[in-house]
Amino acid sequence: MTATTRRDALLLVGVVGLAAVLRAAGIGYGLPFPLLNPDEQSIVPRAWEMANGGGLDPGWYDYPSLLMLALVPTQAFSSEASYGAARGLVLLVGLAGVVATWWLGRAAYGRWSALVGAAAIAVATTHVAYSRMAVTDTLLMLGVCVTLALLVTGRIEWAGLALGVTASAKYPGALLAVPLVVASWRRWQRLLRAGGLAIAGFALTSPFVIIHAGTAWHDVRRVQRLGEAGWLGFEDDSVTPFAFLVRLWEAVGPVLAIGCLVLVVALRRRSRADVVLVSFVAVYWLSLMPLEAHFDRYVLPLVPVLAVLAGSVRAAAPFALVLLLVPLVWSVGDARRLTGEDTRVHASRWIDANVPQHEVIAADPSTLPLAARNALRLRLPGPGRPEDPRRALGVLQRAGVRWVLVTGAVADRVASHPELYPRTAAFYRDLSRRAELAFAATDDEPGLTGPWVRVYRLVS
Repeated sequence: MTATTRRDALLLVGVVGLAAVLRAAGIGYGLPFPLLNPDEQSIVPRAWEMANGGGLDPGWYDYPSLLMLALVPTQAFSSEASYGAARGLVLLVGLAGVVATWWLGRAAYGRWSALVGAAAIAVATTHVAYSRMAVTDTLLMLGVCVTLALLVTGRIEWAGLALGVTASAKYPGALLAVPLVVASWRRWQRLLRAGGLAIAGFALTSPFVIIHAGTAWHDVRRVQRLGEAGWLGFEDDSVTPFAFLVRLWEAVGPVLAIGCLVLVVALRRRSRADVVLVSFVAVYWLSLMPLEAHFDRYVLPLVPVLAVLAGSVRAAAPFALVLLLVPLVWSVGDARRLTGEDTRVHASRWIDANVPQHEVIAADPSTLPLAARNALRLRLPGPGRPEDPRRALGVLQRAGVRWVLVTGAVADRVASHPELYPRTAAFYRDLSRRAELAFAATDDEPGLTGPWVRVYRLVS
């Protein structure tokens, strides 16, 4: 091993070590409940069922199957869905994403690009956050980096296989077909082989999506329509291009400016790496434009590409590394907030001690699973969705509901736009006026963090 190789290895180990520390802090937040991200409740229990006699068909195709299959070993020895074990695996996926970004940068532009790219992913707020959650987004980003690195190095067929597996992590991975075609232009036999391997990779890792193609297509279109209509909390966002630029800024801070400037430079350089990376940025960015739900996780596949580009100009790379102190500080602050107890966990103990097991609780989304209780789950409001007719005190009382569990994660967003959600806003006002407040927790209390939570008792 040469001195240069040894120095590169030490740098990569240091970057991965920093990434591991940032992600390990707060990984246990909210346990044993899936309170970091509601999608955990859609993924981990299905992986547990697959590991414990339920078969390999998850029966749910909002997402393809790769992550659920990968989580099966983490659930095989648990008597119930283990969110902690699932998060541990996803943390490793996140660290693999740091290494894959290093590889992409090194293959595309050299050492400085590798260092800037890997360091950016190590500290990027969005990647740090989603590396703690048992959801699909860091696995998608890992696949994007691997596929692009294979394309940049001319491994077309292997890139096709990686494309199929990446699409099996999350459907937008199929957009890698565009840089695949660009990289293999006029080499049609190789492109055909790569296409066949892409189909095989997807089929092997998400076979039931193909077997139940009609149901899967219905699920995918439903999710797409919800994203195009918007989501609770994004009503005041700027138009879609600016909203997603804000999400990118929130991930890497001022390094975004360097990445975007070098993106323009790459349009003129037109090296193999430039053409591959720019084509992916273009098609992925265009895929975001119909969306009105501007989730931060949607921009994750763009972050490593822009970071690698930011390091591709030797004169700009040291400045990019210095500017990464900004997202580092942000990520440390985020991790610090996850060291307290979630307000909803605090509420769970109060409910266990004070609410009789047989009495019915109506609960907002983003509160508690209440799996062992007689719970009535209220639907999440959102743009273009009909409001839940059960959100009325009289309706709940006639249904036998004695308690109502609500959270600011929903109520505050509704209160910001009562004109869009009149029935739901009236429901929260009626609760505060006519129901008995039995319990309240906020992050103002020492040791607590998370959205405010209240439990109301309905009185006759």
